[in-house]
Amino acid sequence: MKLDRKQVEHVAWLARLGLDEAEIEKFTVELSNILENFEILNQVDTADVSPATHAVPLQSVFREDQSSPSYPQSDILTNAPREEENCFKVKPVLE
Repeated sequence: MKLDRKQVEHVAWLARLGLDEAEIEKFTVELSNILENFEILNQVDTADVSPATHAVPLQSVFREDQSSPSYPQSDILTNAPREEENCFKVKPVLE
């Protein structure tokens, strides 16, 4: 697919790119070459190729969740500078 100057200017406008004359000519040729390569790839028969989400097999690096007993609330509140109704009491940060 061959792009013309007007199409390149439109794409540049959509991308909010300010291109000068030399850049417009350069991108007209380069983008046309890219689209021609995609046309070649579209001709490849992929009917017998199964779709894949990844080129290599993936495995999770995270461990399984494991529950464990928590510390008693009274032990935690011994570290509180101030306590109110079994909670840490802090100064307000938003007024």
